[in-house]
Amino acid sequence: MHHKISPKKLTFKSIFNILQQGYLLELSEESREKIIKCRNYLDDKMESQQGPIYGINTGFGSLCNHTISKKELSTLQSNLVKSHACGTGDEAPREIVKLMLLLKIQSLSYGHSGVQLCTVERLIDFFNNDIQPVVYQLGSLGASGDLSPLAHMSLPLLGLGEVYYKGVKTTTKKVYDKLNWKAITLQSKEGLALLNGTQFMSAFGVFSLLKTFRLSQLADIISLVSLEAFDGRIEPFNDLVHQIRFHKGQIDTAKRIRMLVEGSEIINQAKEHVQDPYSFRCIPQVHGASKDSINYVSYVFSCEINAVTDNPTIFPDEDLIISGGNFHGQPLALALDNLAIAVAELGNISERRTYQLLSGKRNLPPFLVAKPGLNSGFMIPQYTAASIVNQNKQLCTPASVDSIESSQGQEDHVSMGANAATKAYKVVQNLERILAIELFNAAQALEFRRPKKSSPFIENFITEYRKHVDFIENDKIMFTEIEESIKFLRDVEINIPVALREDV
Repeated sequence: MHHKISPKKLTFKSIFNILQQGYLLELSEESREKIIKCRNYLDDKMESQQGPIYGINTGFGSLCNHTISKKELSTLQSNLVKSHACGTGDEAPREIVKLMLLLKIQSLSYGHSGVQLCTVERLIDFFNNDIQPVVYQLGSLGASGDLSPLAHMSLPLLGLGEVYYKGVKTTTKKVYDKLNWKAITLQSKEGLALLNGTQFMSAFGVFSLLKTFRLSQLADIISLVSLEAFDGRIEPFNDLVHQIRFHKGQIDTAKRIRMLVEGSEIINQAKEHVQDPYSFRCIPQVHGASKDSINYVSYVFSCEINAVTDNPTIFPDEDLIISGGNFHGQPLALALDNLAIAVAELGNISERRTYQLLSGKRNLPPFLVAKPGLNSGFMIPQYTAASIVNQNKQLCTPASVDSIESSQGQEDHVSMGANAATKAYKVVQNLERILAIELFNAAQALEFRRPKKSSPFIENFITEYRKHVDFIENDKIMFTEIEESIKFLRDVEINIPVALREDV
């Protein structure tokens, strides 16, 4: 299957399909024409150009006043890529790098960057041949674009650096020899077009969002399992309560819970207690607030993945080359910090429900085992969840409020969006673990409500879960059960009515 790179908008759904279903990329004829037109315009312009044009015949950053001769323009661009490959730390996950390639290809395809057609086609070759450049997570200020990560992504265009080829880490040179490829000779402007841009931040953000869309649904489902296991009340989910507060996420969450609990014997039985703790009673308010934040972040990234974010930008029809600041990551940095906080709160309230299930209240045995004392039961999984929640709180310290001057004051305000992106990614991974632990506990607690049953939806969901994780009679190694629970959340099919799914 092929996906044509074109000026049409990328969507989260199309990105998900491209990555999950193994699509190959190709340029549409319209994109090819735009790339060629812009490159030809730039070449013609440079033939007659006498004055300086930033990054094309000048140095970079605070060196922008140094003019470069025409015969050295290609060397200028290759030097840029080599000198900026200063990343360090952990490698970016390969799926993130593949997404970086896709987003960079899309951004260059609009015909405002001045790159050669062969450069874009080589990036497509990387994507289609399962070649992911080795990119490091530390080094970007998220302001002149993701300079260092994108330099590492671009080194293989020059035949340099390291890549993963078919899952094996090797030198680019060995791959080029195997495939009989020649290195790209960068022309004027190309190195800057490759390195200026927000594709590192964007790739981490889009990947995190795709996972968050799913985890947001699972958070609602798992919270309902806990509500049933805790013998919670349905009244706080009445639509009348939420319609007088107007928040869409809150209204939608309550609606989802009401629909998924239909037909439950447990929810409809008489209750001795008048109220539930906030972690149950306020599920719509807390989950809903996170949903509304996630929707805002989705809007920001929907704009960004369809944007031109390098510099300078070229407008052939207007005969203009403009040095601006589209590479600045501030929109993403603010959104990513917001995403981390919204996702962390889904984990925060999840851990509180886990804690309540262990309390020995409402006819549940302490720590959810029949013989507490001899058995520690589910005591320590809650410790693990609490530890992860604590780490998330630390990771939610915003990166976007910080700025460290660089390039001798030329780049005097930076977004720190790359750090916001890698932090948010970790918080999303942690949420999956916290929700898996809640499900592990809630499924155990639900068994103590038998013979009464929950709704058909929840019973089917737990039946699927029990194919992977058994009811715990006596103490056993919990690590394997938690890992199986995490794997279950990644693989389980979620059959929620379309009308109740978040837009993706």
